[in-house]
Parts: sequence; C-alpha cells; structure tokens
Amino acid sequence: MKPHPWKARRLLVTLAGLVAAHALATPPSPPHTLQPAASFAGIKDPKERAAALFIEAGKVITHPRCLNCHPSLRSPTQGDNGQPHVPLIHAGESGMGQPGLTCMGCHQAKNVKATGTKFRSIPGHLPWMLAPASMAWQGLSLREICEQVIDPARNGNKSMEQLSHHMGEDGLVGWAWDPGEGRTPAPGSQKVFGGLIQAWIDAGAHCPK
Repeated sequence: MKPHPWKARRLLVTLAGLVAAHALATPPSPPHTLQPAASFAGIKDPKERAAALFIEAGKVITHPRCLNCHPSLRSPTQGDNGQPHVPLIHAGESGMGQPGLTCMGCHQAKNVKATGTKFRSIPGHLPWMLAPASMAWQGLSLREICEQVIDPARNGNKSMEQLSHHMGEDGLVGWAWDPGEGRTPAPGSQKVFGGLIQAWIDAGAHCPK
C-alpha cells in the first residue's frame, strides 16, 4: 500500500531535517590536517599506497612554509602568498646570501618578535638558508617534485635514508611547524610528516600520476 502523498512529503522533510542536524553535529574535518602513514595501510598495491602517501605528504611539501625556501629563482619568497622577500636578496650558490647581505644577518638562531612588520616576527634557525637550486619546487606539479626528490642528481645527492632523515628530523624543516607569529604553520607535525615519507620510501618511493 502506497503512503498518502502528504505523508510521503512529511517523511522526506523529516529525513532531510535529520540529515541536516547530523551534518551540524558532525562538522567536516579541518582543512589543514595530516593523516598518519597508518591510515594508508589498507591500500594493498604498493605503487598505489606510495602515491597516496606522497600526495598526503604533499600537503606539507607544497605548503608556503616549504615553498618559500624552495623558490623557482635564487631569491626567497615569504608569507602565505609567496610574495617577494623584503628586502630583495639573492641567495647565491651557497643558499646563504651574498657578502654584506647574508641570510644570518637578519635570521638568527631562533624566531624573534618584531614590530613594524605584518608577520610580527623574524624567522630563525641555525643555519638559515635556501634549498639548493636543483631543489626548486615552486611552479612544479607534485609528481614533478616527487621525481626531483628521488633523483640524487637533483636532491643534493641524498640517499633515501638521508632524505627520510632530512624530512623527518632536520631542524630547519621542523621550523615549518613553529614559524613564529604571523605565519601559518605546516599541517600536522614533523613526526607525522616524517612517518609519511618513510612509509612512502618503504612502499617503493613511487610517484603519483
């Protein structure tokens, strides 16, 4: 027996209300989160798992805290929009600036609060420097970055073990999660990020399509 039309409509309205109430009670996941490597264990195919792991790690790799230090040119960028560094400097081959205007001339061993700047702090870590020119990431797709990362000729001649250590334990990389006032930190934590990179390596270090 078919329900009366008005009863059917009332049922639909009730169901819609329940769905809406559930949506309000269960907000979506925060946009800047980082899933741990264990979340991808259910992907049985190693290539697919490796690709998924690198895509997740890509949330950090393509974050402004990393891209600003992996610029397309030998001049760093800053802010969440990749604006030109102020003052305009050239990092040179060393990645540490030019004589008379070195990175460590302004960037000390730790973050320093500052006034008169919208960032409200000057980043700091010892050393403070740009990534090598061969490791420029700005303007590249995640797959292109992945192919670059696994190529010793373009990754600073790092082995996979050294790469894992750099991503997961290096203090300069770790600064991305403690960038000082006025800057958005990278998602997750360096520990979770390092775990994703190691799991990606363990799965064969395959790149996403």
